[in-house]
Amino acid sequence: QVQLVESGGGLVQPGGSLRLSCAASGIIFGIYPMAWFRQAPENQRALVADISRDGRTTYADSVKGRFTMSRDYGKNTVYLQMNSLKPEDTGVYYCNVALTTDRSFWGQGTQVTVSS
Repeated sequence: QVQLVESGGGLVQPGGSLRLSCAASGIIFGIYPMAWFRQAPENQRALVADISRDGRTTYADSVKGRFTMSRDYGKNTVYLQMNSLKPEDTGVYYCNVALTTDRSFWGQGTQVTVSS
C-alpha cells in the first residue's frame, strides 16, 4: 500500500523559511520521480517542484531561487526547503508520486500560511 505522509507546514512571517518533508512507504522509493504541488484557496492544484529518480530538479517560475527540493534515499523521504516566503506561497502543499501515467498517489497535505 502506497503512503505519502507530509509534515513541516505552519505559520511563518513573510521572508521566513520552512522545510516540508514527505515520507514515502509501499514503493521502491529510488526508482520514481516525486513532486510537490500547492493548492491555494479557490485555485487548482499546481506543480511547485519535481525531482527525478537521480536527483535532477525542476521548479515553477514563481519559486525558482527560493525553493529547493531534495530526496534522501536512505530515509525514503523528499524535502522542500522554502526560503524567502511570500504571502502568495500560502496554500496546502501536497506530495505526489506517479507510478505510471494513470496511477498517481497523493499525501494528505500540509498547510503553509505566510502572513504577518
